[in-house]
Amino acid sequence: MLIENWMTKDVIAGTPDMSMMKAAKIMKEKSIGRLPVVDEKGILVGLVSDRDIKEASPSKATTLDMHELYYLLSEIKLKDIMTKKVVTIHTGETIERAAQLMLEHNIGGMPVVDENNKVVGVITDADIFKVLVRITGVMEGGVQIGVRLPNEPGGMVPVLDYLKDNGARLMSLLTSCEPAEVGMREVFIRIRDMDKAALNKLKDGMFKQFDMIYWV
Repeated sequence: MLIENWMTKDVIAGTPDMSMMKAAKIMKEKSIGRLPVVDEKGILVGLVSDRDIKEASPSKATTLDMHELYYLLSEIKLKDIMTKKVVTIHTGETIERAAQLMLEHNIGGMPVVDENNKVVGVITDADIFKVLVRITGVMEGGVQIGVRLPNEPGGMVPVLDYLKDNGARLMSLLTSCEPAEVGMREVFIRIRDMDKAALNKLKDGMFKQFDMIYWV
């Protein structure tokens, strides 16, 4: 799952000389929490978040009158408040890598750049959620099975054969890279809905033959 297939390609960006007030207006209208800052060639030079704008805005307790406040806000430029060391990711990277970077840096999104550091997209935590929903097949219903299996070549074969032999149709399969115990791994399988009697029979058989974690 590559970034380029899931990122937002119509990027809304600001320029270093854009006023903070205009940037705040754009972010509010477009419901976005971060604004890449680019030069005239589209090269990334910084990033402004809604937090940056809040921190740079005058306190509500300010003694400035309306005209003074308006003038102050119009004079503050993005280059004055933007973060210059921006966490980015390239188009050829994977969604998993994007999620890892977001967790490591505690951010909700980042610009996607090409080999010349030109902004070509934006990837956010909402996009990651869309991927999770898509690859698990949860929107199509079905049953998810959690099972603990030997972490060895062919360890999943018995359970997959059992599902096939009992008429189950596989929708998705995920496995944890961090085994709950040495020599074992947790596997999460979603199957399509079946006739109630067949499903109950399958469930009983799974719990008898395998080390089941859950059936949902």
